[in-house]
Amino acid sequence: MTPEIIIFDFGSQYTQLIARRIRELNVYCEIHPFNKIPSYIDQAKGVILSGSPFSVNDPKALEFNLSAVPEEIPVLGICYGAQYIAARNGGSVAKSDHREYGRAELKVLAKEDALFKSLSDASPVWMSHGDTIMSLPASAEVIACTNSIQNAAYKLSGLRKSVVYGIQFHPEVTHSEEGSKLLSNFTFGLCNCEGNWSSEQFIEATVQSIREQVGKDRVIMGISGGVDSSVAATLIHKAIGNQLSGIFVDNGLLRKDEFSSVLEMYKDLGLNVKGVDASQEFYEELK
Repeated sequence: MTPEIIIFDFGSQYTQLIARRIRELNVYCEIHPFNKIPSYIDQAKGVILSGSPFSVNDPKALEFNLSAVPEEIPVLGICYGAQYIAARNGGSVAKSDHREYGRAELKVLAKEDALFKSLSDASPVWMSHGDTIMSLPASAEVIACTNSIQNAAYKLSGLRKSVVYGIQFHPEVTHSEEGSKLLSNFTFGLCNCEGNWSSEQFIEATVQSIREQVGKDRVIMGISGGVDSSVAATLIHKAIGNQLSGIFVDNGLLRKDEFSSVLEMYKDLGLNVKGVDASQEFYEELK
């Protein structure tokens, strides 16, 4: 299953939320590390660059190869993503006089722009950044501001065949009251996504893919007891049943009775999981 939207992660605490908001629009998306561009990037309909705890001015700033994204694909930079695009194309980014964290009122300047379709002229948004865009590239247009940020959103034309947007607020968090509408405008209005994906389809496709890949082989899997590995184990078990053998290790640092309760949970789920008490081994190493 090829994603319609690809999100490149620069280490933001909100990256998973971006994906969640896109999937809530019934659009399949994937998250990839900023330095790992997938081979099927040319099949995507849109690209989003996440925020980051880093600064674009750091000596070891996280660099992204925008030229590897086909020019026909619209791009949306959020926070660090917006600052990175601006700084690497002739604009400037510097430390803000005061850290922008919390609610702000977005003043939409380009009311007819597709990104802001049906948004209020003054929309509550959530800010979380220490740097700010001081000046924009020559071909960029300011399309929104706040009382304290002149370049809260911009549109970059001429750099690529398709449009590039940058926003310094976070539309993915619930505090940005019309954030989902903005992401919908980007996803459907600018990227022409279809909105016909569902988690049920994902499960069916994933189960079928696992069956084809595994065949009659057996699979061994380390399981942590957390959500991610448990969901993965459940999907694999749905595909190949007892061809899957899970291993859950007690490292001696689990919560009280967690080892036994997790094993019981896996038993209730019908998973073939073996518990291994390696607590003494871990204690010895920790000494």
